[in-house]
Amino acid sequence: MIDQFINFVIRPPRAEYNPEQYLWEKNFTLAGRKFTRQDLELRNSRGHTLRCSHYLPSPFPDDTSLPCVVYCHGNSGCRADANEAAVILLPSNITVFTLDFSGSGLSDGNYVSLGWHERDDLKVVVSYLRKNEQISRIGLWGRSMGAVTSLLYGAEDPSIAGMVLDSAFSNLFNLMMELVDVYKIRLPKFTVKVALQYMRRVIQKKAKFDIMDINALKVAPKTFIPALFGHAKGDKFIQPHHSDLISLSYAGDKNMIKFDGDHNSTRPQFYYDLVSIFFHNVLHPPHVSPECSSRYEKYYDLGDLKVDAGIEENPLLNVARMGSLHKPSQLQSSQDNPSDQIEECCSYTSSNRESWGRCSSLGSVGEPFPDFNMSNDNEMVTLKVLATPLRTSQHAPAAADVVKDKKKVSTASKRCGREKFEKLEALSQRLRHCILKRVKHRRNHSS
Repeated sequence: MIDQFINFVIRPPRAEYNPEQYLWEKNFTLAGRKFTRQDLELRNSRGHTLRCSHYLPSPFPDDTSLPCVVYCHGNSGCRADANEAAVILLPSNITVFTLDFSGSGLSDGNYVSLGWHERDDLKVVVSYLRKNEQISRIGLWGRSMGAVTSLLYGAEDPSIAGMVLDSAFSNLFNLMMELVDVYKIRLPKFTVKVALQYMRRVIQKKAKFDIMDINALKVAPKTFIPALFGHAKGDKFIQPHHSDLISLSYAGDKNMIKFDGDHNSTRPQFYYDLVSIFFHNVLHPPHVSPECSSRYEKYYDLGDLKVDAGIEENPLLNVARMGSLHKPSQLQSSQDNPSDQIEECCSYTSSNRESWGRCSSLGSVGEPFPDFNMSNDNEMVTLKVLATPLRTSQHAPAAADVVKDKKKVSTASKRCGREKFEKLEALSQRLRHCILKRVKHRRNHSS
C-alpha cells in the first residue's frame, strides 16, 4: 500500500507516444497560415535530456520578434498536451514552446517531483528562449503539476510577463492527506501521518526532493507576475479550495475562473477565450500581417452577442485590464436560462482533454480563426468573434424614425432579435465545422 502511494507521487503512469503521430506535423496550417514544429533537445542541471518542441510561423516574420508561451504539462502528461494551446495562440502571433519534463514522456529521468525538479527544467527552457533574438516576452501556461512548476519558477523570475495556472495545488503534504479521505483509506490520522513521514524519507532517497518543500503558499505572497487562475468546480483530485488559497495569498494582479468539470475534463470555450485575451494583454503580440487580416474583411463582427451563457461583461473586462487590476474578481459559469434561446451556449474545444488532438490542417484560407485586436490607447483587448457572412446586411432604424412610428419599434426589436439569432447560428455552424476536422487520440489522465 505504501509503495503504491510512493509511486503515486514520484512514478505515475508515464505517457508513451510517437511525436510524429501525436504532435502537430512538421509543417501544418492554421487559419490559413503556415506553421512549423521545431523539435530540439535541452539538457538540465542533472544531466537529463529534455525533449522539446517549438511551434513557429513559417516563414518567421522579418525584422520582428514574437512572444512565446511555455506550456507545462501535468504529472502524467507530455508535450502533446500543448496541442490545444497551439490552436488558441498560434493564429494570434504567439509562439508555443512545450517540453516533456524530466521523468515524463520521452525525456530522461525515472521520477517526477510534482514541481520541484520541474522548476529547474523550466529554467533551462526560459534561458534558451532568452538567447533567441526572435522571441520577445515569455508567458507560462501550466496545468496541475505544471501550474505549481510555473508558480515555483515565477517566484524566482519576475521577468515572466504572465501566467495561466490551471488546477494548482497549494501544499503537497495537505493534498496527500486529502487524497487519503478521497480514496477512503480507513486508517487513524496518526497512522497516516506516520506513513507519510516514512514516504517522505523514501521519496527523498529515490527522487531527491522533500515533499514538505513543495508549498505554493510560501511563494505566492512574493510573486507579482499577473496571473489567471482556473479550476474545475467538480475537481476531486485537486479540490478548488487549493486555487482559492493560492489566489488569496498571491501578491500580483490575479483573476479566478471557475467552470464545470473535473480535473481531466475538457475546458469550456469561454475559458480558452479568457486565456487568449489574458496573454494578448500581457504579451502584446504584433498585429496580424496585412495579407492575413485582409481575409477577415468579408466576415461580420458579432458585436456584443453573448456566445457563452452566464458570462458577465465586467469579469471579462477585468481579465482584459489585467495590467491595472487592484481587486481580484471571480468568474463562474452558470446554467443556461431555458427560456432564453438567444443566449445559447456555443462553446467548442480545440482539442479534447480526454485525448491528444493532432491535425495536419485545421482551417484554410477561407476559414479564419477569431481575431483579437489590441487598442494602443488604453491597453485593452477587444475580442472579435467572426462568423460567416449574413445573406442580407440589416441596419437598425434611425432614432427619429422610431419616435415617429411606434410600429417600427416592434419591427426593429424583432429584427434585432432575429439578426442576433442568425449570427449565433452562423457561429455555431463554423465552430462545429472546425470540430469535425479534429483527429482524436487517447491520453493519460493525471493520477
